[in-house]
Amino acid sequence: MKPLVSLPSGALFGLGLIVPDTVNPARMLAFLDVGGAWDQTLAFVLGGALMPMAIAWRIAARRPAPACGGSFPAKPGTRLDARLIGGAALFGAGWGLVGFCPGPALAALGTGNAAAIAFVLAMVVGMWAYGIAFSSAKPA
Repeated sequence: MKPLVSLPSGALFGLGLIVPDTVNPARMLAFLDVGGAWDQTLAFVLGGALMPMAIAWRIAARRPAPACGGSFPAKPGTRLDARLIGGAALFGAGWGLVGFCPGPALAALGTGNAAAIAFVLAMVVGMWAYGIAFSSAKPA
């Protein structure tokens, strides 16, 4: 059952990234350029994504378990610590420097975009290095 739900869900998510052009680094950088030639169209995309997600969270809150098995993840902590702030800063710096964040970069792989391929490879290396460096550290 899980693969039957996962594939169409992932395809729909990828399509939702491709249609509004979030796989285009120039569009993303224009969205982040609030002091210059700001392209506000992605604000509507982000706002539109919040609506179905809010509905999904309300439905999930009423369910005892996920529809495809397993269990719901634990609620995230609310503590601001160095790992959270550092991770957010790295994410934001990477997004602001190259115009990709992980989801759209993965979707852009299908376009054969060399920048997307380089970004995803660098992201994988960074994830691997993080795993090596912090394999014994447990999150707070």
